[in-house]
Amino acid sequence: MSNIYIPDLVTIEDIYEETPDIRSFRLVFKDEKLRESFEFKTGQFGLYSAFGLGESTFCIASSPTRKGYIQCTYRKTGRVTNALGELSIGDTMGFRGPYGNHFPIEEWKGKNIVFIAGGIALPPVRSVIWNILDRREDFGDVTIVYGAKTVEDLVYKEELKHWDERPDVKLIQTVDPGGETPEWQGEVGFVPTVLEEAKVPAENTIAVVCGPPIMIKFCLNALGTLGFSDDAVYTTLENKMKCGVGKCGRCNVGDIYICKEGPVYTATEIKAMFDDF
Repeated sequence: MSNIYIPDLVTIEDIYEETPDIRSFRLVFKDEKLRESFEFKTGQFGLYSAFGLGESTFCIASSPTRKGYIQCTYRKTGRVTNALGELSIGDTMGFRGPYGNHFPIEEWKGKNIVFIAGGIALPPVRSVIWNILDRREDFGDVTIVYGAKTVEDLVYKEELKHWDERPDVKLIQTVDPGGETPEWQGEVGFVPTVLEEAKVPAENTIAVVCGPPIMIKFCLNALGTLGFSDDAVYTTLENKMKCGVGKCGRCNVGDIYICKEGPVYTATEIKAMFDDF
C-alpha cells in the first residue's frame, strides 16, 4: 500500500498573476501515465506542497472536462503559500489528491444554475462553471454573480471578460462601495444585496455559493427571500481542512470530518452543522 502522505510530483507549466497577492498555477504530473489517467470530480480538493515547508489545501480550480493538467489558485498569506509564490515556471512542487466529495452535477441536468462567489472564493466555483459550460447543452440558464472588495481584487479577469461576452451566460460583477474605479462598468454593492436585486428565478434552479462565512450567511438569506429551498443551494467548506484524510482533526464539526464527508454541502446540511447559519 502506498503512503498516503507522499505527494505526486508536478511541474508548474504556467503561472497567472491574478492580483498582487493571488496566483494561479497550471500543473502537469511528471509521471506521464498519471498525467493521462488522473481523474477527479468538480468540488474535490488537493494538498499542494512547497518542499521543506509543508503543504496547503486548495480546491482543484480547473474542470474535470479539461484533461492533461490541473489548476490551483491561492492567496499568499502564510509560510507555505508565500513559498509557492516564489516558484517559477518549470519548477517542481507536490500534489496529494483528489480528496473529498463533489458537486452532484449529473443531478442538475436540465436545471438553471446560478453561481455566487466573492473574491478568492471564485476558484472552487470556477471548476463548476467550466464543467457546466463544457457541457452547455445539458443545462438551462447560467448566471454568475461575482464580487470583490475592489476592481483590483477580482480574479480570472480574462475569463470574466469571456463569460461576459458569451450570449449563453449572464454575468453580474460587483465591487464593494469605494472599491470601484472611474472605468468600472459593473455594479457597486455587496454580493448578497446585488444577488437579491438580480431577482434570479428560483424555479428549477440550483445555486452554488462560495465565499467568506459572513457572505455565505447573507447569501443564504437572500436566496431564501428569492424562493430557493435549502436543498437547492450548495456550498463548499474547503477552508476548514488541513491534512485531507481525517487524521489531524482540524476540520471536524462534532462527529463530522469535513475533509472526508465534504467539502461540498447543501444549505440544509450547513444549517444543521453550524448554529450561526
